Amino acid sequence: MSAAGTIGFVGLVAPHAARALVGRRHTRVLPVAVLLGAVLVCTADLLGRTVIAPAQLGAGLMTAVIGTPYFLYILVRNRR
Repeated sequence: MSAAGTIGFVGLVAPHAARALVGRRHTRVLPVAVLLGAVLVCTADLLGRTVIAPAQLGAGLMTAVIGTPYFLYILVRNRR
């Protein structure tokens, strides 16, 4: 159910982060967004497995913890 959960949140954050890194050219934004999304999900999964080992936190929870501050920053920056 990654299409509608907190892991789907990566689909919102990754393109904005990629655009901030490489500009607005879609030929650059798309591959960078894919790589950033993959890195974000893998990092969230790694942190979720190691933060409170031997127990685990869900990748969706860690994705929200990592991605939400950046998403809020984007929203505040665009309002100014």
